[in-house]
Amino acid sequence: MTYESRALLLLCSVSLFVGKSLAAERSFQRQPPPGIPIPAETKEELRQGVTRLHGEIEDLEKSFASQPARLELVPDITIYENAVKYALEDDIFYKPEDFVAASKLLAAGRERARLLREGQSPWVTATGLVVRGYRSKLDGSVQPYGLVVPDSYHSGEGRNHRLDFWFHGRNNKLSELSFIADREKNRGEFTPADTFVLHPYGRYCNANKFAGEVDSLEALDHVQKHYPIDENRIAVRGFSMGGAATWHLAVHYASRWAAAAPGAGFVDTFIFQKMVKSTNQPPVYVQRLWHLYDAVDYAENLFNCPVVAYSGEIDGQRQAAELMSRAMAVEGLELVHIIGPKTAHKYEPRAKEDVAKRIDALMAKGRDPLPKKVRFSTWTLRYNQMAWITLDALERHWTRARVAAEVVNPERIIAVTTNVEALTFSMPAGLCPLSHEPKVVLDNQELSGPPPAADGSWTAHFQKQRGMWEPVSSIPKGSLKKRHGLQGPIDDAFMDAFVMVRPTGKSMNEKVGAWTRQRMDQAVEEWRLQFRGVARVKDDSAITDEDIANHNLILWGDPQSNKVLRRIAKSLPIGWDAHNVRLPGRTYSASGHVPVLIYPNPLNPKRYVVVNSGFTFADAAPTSNALQVPELPDYAVIELGTDKVANAGFFDEQWKLPALK
Repeated sequence: MTYESRALLLLCSVSLFVGKSLAAERSFQRQPPPGIPIPAETKEELRQGVTRLHGEIEDLEKSFASQPARLELVPDITIYENAVKYALEDDIFYKPEDFVAASKLLAAGRERARLLREGQSPWVTATGLVVRGYRSKLDGSVQPYGLVVPDSYHSGEGRNHRLDFWFHGRNNKLSELSFIADREKNRGEFTPADTFVLHPYGRYCNANKFAGEVDSLEALDHVQKHYPIDENRIAVRGFSMGGAATWHLAVHYASRWAAAAPGAGFVDTFIFQKMVKSTNQPPVYVQRLWHLYDAVDYAENLFNCPVVAYSGEIDGQRQAAELMSRAMAVEGLELVHIIGPKTAHKYEPRAKEDVAKRIDALMAKGRDPLPKKVRFSTWTLRYNQMAWITLDALERHWTRARVAAEVVNPERIIAVTTNVEALTFSMPAGLCPLSHEPKVVLDNQELSGPPPAADGSWTAHFQKQRGMWEPVSSIPKGSLKKRHGLQGPIDDAFMDAFVMVRPTGKSMNEKVGAWTRQRMDQAVEEWRLQFRGVARVKDDSAITDEDIANHNLILWGDPQSNKVLRRIAKSLPIGWDAHNVRLPGRTYSASGHVPVLIYPNPLNPKRYVVVNSGFTFADAAPTSNALQVPELPDYAVIELGTDKVANAGFFDEQWKLPALK
């Protein structure tokens, strides 16, 4: 099937099921699945071990309160506590050997605590297999990652090193405990010489999307802070689910990597899930939201990143590379695709050697930090940057936007755009090749650009006014408009720091109150289970100005029961009182319906508020990573009792709700 055929088939098969029930698929098994029974004596011994280590960690945090450098190393100990604590609390010991592993991890944590208390941290400069941790901005939880530190690394030497990501495959039983235990003994699939290999946990099994995507980038930031990594020699690699993660991060962040090496995996939802054979298609808004993560829709971005793909000849997941090859061909690009003869879902030895040699050659060359030509395709401002191009506003979300730009000579840049309303060209210090008065030709309009700064950097902003491009001193931030990190859908709120806000008042009616309480409890539980963190939860009466300034607020309840929601209710585009839920041109009874939505917080428009929703795909996610995509757009009205979606859609680029027909 060609890329064009896929798109045509998708359009022809779409049907809008406004009455879809959110509860219809809730028979899926919990993920991660429950484990084996824990002997009472073992459970008590491990609980005591966790309590002891937790006490040591608290003492270290108090002792190092005025020593930030040492305090920052405490998460390297907390990962051991969490691994055993979560296994106990979530019932995720899967074999008797896990009990032994848990005892060893607690001992390792106590040893690191002892060393740090004595002013030592040998694991920071060690080579070989090292497990470390950092505190995530999303929920404040400590997350682990694994490193293979090359023997050639010498602390303080100052020489920068290559780094390869390795994204793990799907394993529904990959607890923190099993991940850390494996990372302390398993070097992994590829360990190139003189190379750091970063193994992100990815917050369990989500193909490094959403919180898993943030985890990968946060882990990389942590490694770069503590080790000398060459910014121009970073690769993304992985196999199976890790191959899907590689495709995803390769296309969405193409200009960050020197190379990408996906093995197997998946690159779309519609074909991978065999929906072509289904008469029960998802709603139109869900299919639009596939554009968030379907790698085939971002194939053009691989113009900016060389790819060496691998598939086994008889592997069903060979489909991923074949679909990407076709999608790239539409863009005039050719995929290097290595195939392991007569091989199923694994690397064939000779093909593996071929992949390794090709990637090593690309990594030796490194990425171009300022390419003269850049091509960029996106569907959302969540992914708005490629090399020296940043998209600041789209004409319409979930419609493809494109930019093709070239530094023709020191006096001239030419760029062609589609579906772009505002953009910025930005070149870092010392790399700008432009002369004193460069010209910028945007969609055949010649404009004057600002001169480069004294440090060799250059930044130029452009905005469309009445269909014509104009240079501007900056992109206006004050108006209510969709922009990067403030563009929806609902699930986007969980890609930055957030707080669940619990109502303390009486609900407008008990049915609504019971529904919102149940949904909040479910959201907190599923965040813990599927994204392996601990959601911050605060009473509405406890929300501070600092919370409003620094977090997306997930508001539960209604305008009567939740004090924060009461403060902003009149500023939201959906009306809600004791009698009605009101959308333009449509009214629903408040006794039988609840609105859910994402919107810029009227108390701080730089952050979101979400009303009555956690991440929206919790029920479907355990069956397939390809279904870990948003199930709701910017807003919806839910029918109580059935949990059917009575209405749903997207706000426009000004966050307005169009009149419903």
